[in-house]
Amino acid sequence: MVVSLIVILCLVLLNGLFAMGELALISARRARLAILARDGTKGADRALKLAGDPQGFLPTVQIGMTLVSILEGSFGGNSIEAGVSRWLAHVPALRSIADELAMFLVVSAITAVMLVLGELVPKQIALRQPELIAARLSLLLEWMAWLTRPVVWLLKRSSELVLKLMGIGGAIRQSVSVEELRAYIAEGAQAGVLEQEERDMIERLLRLAERPVRAIMTPRNELCWVERHVPRAQLLRVLRSTTYSRIVVCEGGVDNPVGVILAKDMLDRFLDGKSPSVEIGLRHPISVPDTLSAFDMLERMRDSPLGLALVLDEYGSFEGIVTSSDLFGAIVGEQHEPGNTPPQRLAHDDVLVLDGSMPADEVKDRLGLADLPAEGSYHTLAGLILALLRRVPAKGDKIVFSGWLFEVLEMEGRRVVRVQASRQLLAEN
Repeated sequence: MVVSLIVILCLVLLNGLFAMGELALISARRARLAILARDGTKGADRALKLAGDPQGFLPTVQIGMTLVSILEGSFGGNSIEAGVSRWLAHVPALRSIADELAMFLVVSAITAVMLVLGELVPKQIALRQPELIAARLSLLLEWMAWLTRPVVWLLKRSSELVLKLMGIGGAIRQSVSVEELRAYIAEGAQAGVLEQEERDMIERLLRLAERPVRAIMTPRNELCWVERHVPRAQLLRVLRSTTYSRIVVCEGGVDNPVGVILAKDMLDRFLDGKSPSVEIGLRHPISVPDTLSAFDMLERMRDSPLGLALVLDEYGSFEGIVTSSDLFGAIVGEQHEPGNTPPQRLAHDDVLVLDGSMPADEVKDRLGLADLPAEGSYHTLAGLILALLRRVPAKGDKIVFSGWLFEVLEMEGRRVVRVQASRQLLAEN
């Protein structure tokens, strides 16, 4: 019986190796395995090959675990049960049920040992370092795959036939959604692999494909522009007062842009003793629809030597301009001048002062809002306030939404400049 116990323990450990290898290969990240293989980790290349063909190694593992279970039953049902039954027979009260009780005890004991040492513990180990475990056990699994190749081929074809009859044919395609990618980024930040600033930058980059150009452009009411036939003295005043390097040129009003001039070009002419001229320095930027995604705008901007594009709506009306600086800001975050106050936390973590031009999707993420009203019809915090109030806001206006109290702190004409958001734990929409 001692030999049988040793054999069963070995079979349990073998089953644990199969279970550990199976879960490790399923849980392992192929990108991480590729890095380990490139760094020369022994077995990583084999593990990467096995992970790329789950229909090949899964039947191998199942065959191994099935054989182990059969052998365990054989050894447990013969010698061990017989020995336990003889011991129980010495107890007069148990003599009549010694065989049945022995079978129950042996099966229970083997099952408990199998669950702990053959399943739970190995799988917990596999989940802790799936890539390294997969690399260490890849030789065993590869050897088993070679040994059971004919049986695996038959099982693979049989399973494919059954799946085809069920209408679930085709190869297994593994893909990562944007939500899963964001979850990985959050996990990396929590583990300390990514700094918070790096995480924010990556998430902003992912959002570029979802944000239209109009969400990051400079609207026309905030532009520095001049008339095409502006007098020389007025042009010099504009050049002296503006901080922009590119000035939009319009004809007959801001609704009709005809191009841009570079402040540097005008300054060069002035330093050369020539009169600054809009006509001579006029340049023609590209025009893009306001529905173009910010990510696609990156591609367009590569072909724009000016680093600027005019944004038009579906009717061809001028809405604003988008520059390479706008795209840069959408990735790294808003850059604030020394005299400006960035969005900040006040008093405690539940009170925030936010810029009215803060992108709506960033507001949504920062405040943990599930949904926004009329989402997609606006692209800034100011637009959210307009949607909530359903009128032009005024300084001091307050409204509660999704557990947050929004208060308009500052207005500039009809434009919302600053908003305070305070968490209201008992607030209802």
